[in-house]
Amino acid sequence: MKTVEKSSSLVLILSLVVLLICMKSCHGHSHVRRVLLNNQTDSYAVIFDAGSRVYVFRFSHNLDLLPIDNSLQVYDKIKPELSAYANDPKAAAKSSEPLLLKAESVVPIKLQPDTPVELGVALNYLLRTLGKGYKNTAATIDLGGGSVQMAFALSKENAEKAPLNIDGEKYILQKSLMGANYYLYVHSYLNYGLLAARAEILKISRNSTSSCILKGTNGYYTYGGVAYKASPTPKGSSFRKCRRIVRKALKLNEPCKYQNCTFHGVWNGGGVDGFKTLYISSFFFEMAYWVDIVDPKASSGKAKPIQYLSAAKIACKLKAKEVKSMFPNVDSKDLPYLCMDMLYQFTLLVDGFGLDPYREITLVHDVNYKNNRVEAAWPLGCAIDVVSSSFSRSRISSS
Repeated sequence: MKTVEKSSSLVLILSLVVLLICMKSCHGHSHVRRVLLNNQTDSYAVIFDAGSRVYVFRFSHNLDLLPIDNSLQVYDKIKPELSAYANDPKAAAKSSEPLLLKAESVVPIKLQPDTPVELGVALNYLLRTLGKGYKNTAATIDLGGGSVQMAFALSKENAEKAPLNIDGEKYILQKSLMGANYYLYVHSYLNYGLLAARAEILKISRNSTSSCILKGTNGYYTYGGVAYKASPTPKGSSFRKCRRIVRKALKLNEPCKYQNCTFHGVWNGGGVDGFKTLYISSFFFEMAYWVDIVDPKASSGKAKPIQYLSAAKIACKLKAKEVKSMFPNVDSKDLPYLCMDMLYQFTLLVDGFGLDPYREITLVHDVNYKNNRVEAAWPLGCAIDVVSSSFSRSRISSS
């Protein structure tokens, strides 16, 4: 198969790759494009994530996931990510060609001319709660690298009382999903993802030693193209001092112009602690596995926020070698930050989102769906959103 110039539709997509920084969809995620390709029997949704990853999903006319070959999703990624080509748009476009070709290889040829190619939605879809009343749905908190996202459904009455955020935008989205109307509180806290938070925490040390870095390590932490000194104090990491730094980085004392806020002055939408079912994911799950809170072979597990604090108390008082011996699953590149990371996750859940330290929550990586373990990730939710919206429009136009 030749390069993308072979297909005019893919040329269009490739052009959009260069412009992806200017485009927003799926509640704050940057994509090249979200597209539904359908015929009378099934539909394909192709999702590009920041030009560096591609996901392809196939749905029946009843919005059931269907296999593509032997999997319920097709996924591919490229390295380095598109951000590495910030100053070279042509190279950025060229780097994305393998992803376009991957999507082209699984979408039926007869649909390709039409191929102009959110954790809460994905998780509730896999749990079979979409299409039911909002009280039956689960609330979600997803800790990514650059941001942390909270999403849950609420009543129409409470949605109508919702304020606008500081940018004048709505906190509440109205969506039609699986034949039901929902009012969704969705907020993405940019720069509060785990990897971004490390940088924010190290900034407070003003390029000096940090009480959040394990003794026995020394170096720099790079995020967003900026290197931050990541060296311990002579006494090593300190649970008490690091906890204070983490709380400061989270901006818990930021002015709140609403009745209730989470952190950084953000309206909490009524909060998630009252939800009967709460799922947390991504780094919450991965790091829980590192410190033996959950079984890495399981698709999900029950835990309490206090367990992150307990892990932090252990990590913060030990040297790096001792921590590695205690928690061998921790990757070496992440080892210096374990005291910080565990404290951040506890502080985020309890002080930031207002969870009871002892309430039971579900940490999830994937969900068993029709005897397949499907990752509960936002690209699937994005695809469901695209398909549901298209089906809704189709019903309206045919009525």
